[in-house]
Amino acid sequence: MPRPTAAQLAYGSCTVILSTLAMLLLSQTRSGAGIAVIALAALALGLLVAMTVPLPKRPAAVEQPAPVEPLRASVPAPAPEPVRERAAS
Repeated sequence: MPRPTAAQLAYGSCTVILSTLAMLLLSQTRSGAGIAVIALAALALGLLVAMTVPLPKRPAAVEQPAPVEPLRASVPAPAPEPVRERAAS
C-alpha cells in the first residue's frame, strides 16, 4: 500500500478534528457512548476524505531519444572520369 501524501494527512486530520467538534457541539451529548460514536464517525469521515484527495500524477516514463549521429559536411562525391581507350593503330 502506498504511503499517504502530506495533503492526505492534512485533509484527513482536519476533517477528523473539525467534524468531531461540530458533531459534539450540535448533539450536545454528555454520555461516554455518544462521544465514542461521534469519535468513530469522525474517524471514518476523515479516512474517507483522506482517501479521496486526488493523488499527484506520476510523470510518464521518459523515453530516451535515439542516439544522434554527428553531423558531417556533405561533400558531393567526385564525378567519375570517362574512360578513354586508345585507338588501335
